Amino acid sequence: MGDHVAVIGAGSWGTAMASLLAANAPTTLWARSGELAASISATHENERYLPGIALCGSLKATADLHEALTGARTIFWAVPSHGTRAVLDHARTAITDDALMVSLCKGVETATLLTMTQVMNELVPQAQVAVVTGPNLAGEIARGTPAACVVACADAERAVGVQGLVHAPTFRAYTSSDIVGCEVAGATKNVIALAAGIVDGMGMGENARAALIARGLAEMTRLGVAMGGQTATMSGLAGVGDLIVTCTSEKSRNRTVGVALGEGVELAAIIESMQMVAEGVKSAGPLCERARQLGVELPICEQVAAIVAGSTTPSAALATLMDRPRGAE
Repeated sequence: MGDHVAVIGAGSWGTAMASLLAANAPTTLWARSGELAASISATHENERYLPGIALCGSLKATADLHEALTGARTIFWAVPSHGTRAVLDHARTAITDDALMVSLCKGVETATLLTMTQVMNELVPQAQVAVVTGPNLAGEIARGTPAACVVACADAERAVGVQGLVHAPTFRAYTSSDIVGCEVAGATKNVIALAAGIVDGMGMGENARAALIARGLAEMTRLGVAMGGQTATMSGLAGVGDLIVTCTSEKSRNRTVGVALGEGVELAAIIESMQMVAEGVKSAGPLCERARQLGVELPICEQVAAIVAGSTTPSAALATLMDRPRGAE
C-alpha cells in the first residue's frame, strides 16, 4: 500500500485511527489548527479530543495539508461531511493518481445528497475510494479495547492492503466490496441514534428503544438496498453492529444530542455546548430527501428530520409514529 499514510482530520476518530495506523506504517495526521498539530507532535496526546490517551510515539502531526498528503498513496479521510468538499478541493492537487482515499466519515452532503466517496469521486476522479466503518467509538479504539471494522473497496487487493494497515492485536478488520451499503448504513444509523436518544430523553423505556432500533434497521436496509447496497451488509458490523453501539452508548454523540432533545433542550443550545460533530443532525434531511427520490419510506428518519428542522416536537413525532397504519413486519 506504500510507505506513507496520511490521515486528514484530527478529531477523535481521525486521531484514533492515525495512532492505530502509525504502529504499522509512517503516518502523518493533519489538523486544521496549528496549535493542535504542534501539541500532538510534542506530547503524543490529543488533549482537545482524546484527553488522557497516549498516542503512538511515531505519529507525526502537521497543520500543512499538502505536507501531510505529499507522497501518501493511502489517505484516510476524517473531515466531517459538511466540511469535506471545501477541504478536499484545497487538497486535491497534492493527491497522486494512484492514491487510495479511505473515508472514515458517516454522513451525506447536504446540498448534493452525495455520500463521501461520491464527493471524492467527483473532486478526485483519479483516486480510488474505500470505506472503513463499524462499531468504532474513537476513545475505545485509541485505548486499545477489542473492536472490529469493515474495509469496503471495489478492488479486493487494495481492501486487503487497508485491512493490513489497520490491523492491531485488539482491532480486527473484515473486507467487503459493498461501499454503497457501508456508507448508507453509516449515515442512517446516526439518524436512528438521534431517535434512540430522544426516546431515552423522554423516558419512554427500554422496550421503546429496542423497537425503535429494530425498525430503524429496517429503514436502513430499505434505503441501502434501494441505493445499490447489499442486504448482508446491514446485518453485519457496518449495519446492525454500528447501529447498536451508536443507539445505546453514552459515548455516542448522536445519542447524546437525542437525549437532550428528548429532555426539551433546544438544538442550537445542544450544538453550541458540543466540541464534536453529531453527523446525524446534518444527515437527517438529506437522507430523507434521497429516500423520497427513490420512493423509500423512512418514517423514523422523517420524524427526526422534522424535529431537527424545528417543524415538530419529540412528543408529536412519537404520536405520529405510533399512529401509523398497521402492517406486516
